[in-house]
Amino acid sequence: MLQQPPVISPASWNPSQRAQVAVLKTVAGTQYVDMFQQGQILTGQPKISGTFLCVSQKPQEDATFKKQIAYPQNVDLPPILPKKKKKPYPIPLKKIRQAARDDKKLAQKGIEKPLEPPKNGLIVPDLVPVAYEVLDAWKVLIKGLAQLLHVIPVHGCSECSEIHVAQSGHHIQDCTGPSSVKRRGLHSWVKGSINDVLIPIESYHLYDPFEYPSRRRTIPIRMIGKKVIDRGGFVEEPEPFHSSDSSSLLMDIDTHGAFGRFPPPPLSDIPRIAQETIDAYEVVRWGVRKLMRKYTVKACGYCSEVHVGPWGHNAKLCGEFKHQWRDGKHGWQDATVEEVIPPNYVYHLRDPKGPPLRSGLKRFYGKAPAVVEVCMQAGAQVPDKYKPMMRLDIVIPDTEESRLVA
Repeated sequence: MLQQPPVISPASWNPSQRAQVAVLKTVAGTQYVDMFQQGQILTGQPKISGTFLCVSQKPQEDATFKKQIAYPQNVDLPPILPKKKKKPYPIPLKKIRQAARDDKKLAQKGIEKPLEPPKNGLIVPDLVPVAYEVLDAWKVLIKGLAQLLHVIPVHGCSECSEIHVAQSGHHIQDCTGPSSVKRRGLHSWVKGSINDVLIPIESYHLYDPFEYPSRRRTIPIRMIGKKVIDRGGFVEEPEPFHSSDSSSLLMDIDTHGAFGRFPPPPLSDIPRIAQETIDAYEVVRWGVRKLMRKYTVKACGYCSEVHVGPWGHNAKLCGEFKHQWRDGKHGWQDATVEEVIPPNYVYHLRDPKGPPLRSGLKRFYGKAPAVVEVCMQAGAQVPDKYKPMMRLDIVIPDTEESRLVA
């Protein structure tokens, strides 16, 4: 039977024993140090053979606990890309070229190109509910913005794309319009509309047996390289049906005339409508991002043209930088969510009824998407991911004090 070792006072510990205790405090916690003080580790006696169970005093985390994303304190907005230069590729050019080389090798060997839905003409069943959810949220978004614009004023510059959500336009001299030099950079403010807040991005509707999603197929498409060897079987198209219901459905997803279709809301309902609108905006962006992971969307690298499909169209409509060299053809590349749903950043106002913003304090002002700014001024809770770019924790100094700020 083992004898109980004598207890050694901490004052008589040598440096080696103190180091051991420090390690034990880190690993096992302070409440287990007393147990090891009475063991052979500190007495210098031979170790006791056996198995010891070390229990940590750190409480176990709940299995349902979700890690919260830590956003930075302040962030800068994405840089404004120069118009005399092509947009950067969202996907690295090396990966694009490598994928093209792989397809070419398969085609040279006569091997059929493996295609998954929707690239083979079939729909993705799991994304059908997402598409319906996006459409429903889009309707709520248009209706909510149309109602909020009755009570939240929006101003747009008649010379450039700048908009401002406030009782009056700001005094920041950053207009880039044709006659901005005569106005010393000041904007020419007019009343804005829902299309200024939610920029409509239109795309050609496809009715092509080689592309999706116009025809519903029962047999997938087969391809070798870029050559279609089997068009697949598709469901017969139903006869055109025209009714008042179909026209009303199109009106619900169109921003044109939305301001006149929906009357001003009661004052008591404004915060609720604002929260529903900003939630719908987040659902739309989430759903579009999820759909774009499967359904290819192309964007021009020079202008704002967007095309939904595996390849860009051949309409010669581009009029941006060096369009003469391309004979008006678009420079197609993979699109981003920001190109399909532009955030349209505007200056954030701490006090919507306060004095207009000034050029001297421009670097202290934050920005937010126009939809978020409208909903926030109407009483909605701002999502945490937008707060860093709004610079809520920066104290805006007076004009005289701003000269002393580094």
